[in-house]
Amino acid sequence: MNTYLAFAAVIAFFLVIAAPVLVGLAHERRIDRQLRAARAAEAARDEWVIAA
Repeated sequence: MNTYLAFAAVIAFFLVIAAPVLVGLAHERRIDRQLRAARAAEAARDEWVIAA
């Protein structure tokens, strides 16, 4: 029983340490997707602009 408790404690400790990193990574990926979409929209808009 002691082994399982120690294993659970290690897993819980790992999750507490890793959670902020995973949240930050998800945030960075969302920002990257938004920037990529903005660049694609700008490129599409520039493609259809009639040069004066």
